[in-house]
Amino acid sequence: MSTQAALASPVTRFAPSPNGLLHLGHAYAAVVAHDLARARGGRFLLRIEDIDGTRSRAELVPEILADLAWLGLQWDGPVVFQSARLANYAAAGERLKQLGLLYPCQCTRAEVAAAARAHGPDGLVYPGTCRGRDVSPEGAAWRLDMAKAVALAGPLEWVDELAGSQVADPAPFGDVVLLRKEAPASYHLAATLDDAADGVTLVTRGQDLFAASHVHRLLQALLGLPVPVWHHHPLVCEADGQGHWHKLAKRRGSAALADLRRAGEDGQALADALRMGQIPTGLSLGPGVGTVP
Repeated sequence: MSTQAALASPVTRFAPSPNGLLHLGHAYAAVVAHDLARARGGRFLLRIEDIDGTRSRAELVPEILADLAWLGLQWDGPVVFQSARLANYAAAGERLKQLGLLYPCQCTRAEVAAAARAHGPDGLVYPGTCRGRDVSPEGAAWRLDMAKAVALAGPLEWVDELAGSQVADPAPFGDVVLLRKEAPASYHLAATLDDAADGVTLVTRGQDLFAASHVHRLLQALLGLPVPVWHHHPLVCEADGQGHWHKLAKRRGSAALADLRRAGEDGQALADALRMGQIPTGLSLGPGVGTVP
């Protein structure tokens, strides 16, 4: 699909994980995805990313649906669950293995941290300890041989409708994990496959995931998937008390939408405020990093 077609009548999606209650950052992301689709005569989809092992909690799904309804957001079609797509992830993994692009890795996080010498967009870059192994140990993760993958795919580009055309540069990520020990697929593989399966033409997400799109563009090329347009929006941030902004996060205990909903606050008024960039006191709309002015 051309860039013009993707932007004229886009299919967008909101894809939360049920491993915690939604917060204002999620509300902003959902509003952006919803409004871009509605304003351009497109479709807005809802996907639940529920394959994160024991962290995924089925009882939180009704809370997510209630929060979106409270915000006045309606999605098109049935809710899609990642847990129904395990065969898709396995098939893609097998295809990449057949291309000679994946290798098994049993390194622990501690071992990677001890051996790594470089930092990338996802943190420490894997040093390639297991690269070249022929044996597939039980319970191993599978990593993408980045150098081989980049060479096979050749030069690639992708488009962010806010930042413009980008030359794909996934190499700084190193050999990323695509099939995890504790889950059927990593975010990189699952999100790429799901967006293609759902027919998403405009991928909306926070600026913190801008660099990840370089990896996703590579996977699209390797797996013969359609290429969407991206829209990386600002993040809702909060101060940490030490003079720095951080994006809202479940692990930081950011205020939950469910608490505001149960307290009787007006969800549609909140959504309208977010549309106008009106962020509650103590929060900021920005890239998610930096110093509090």
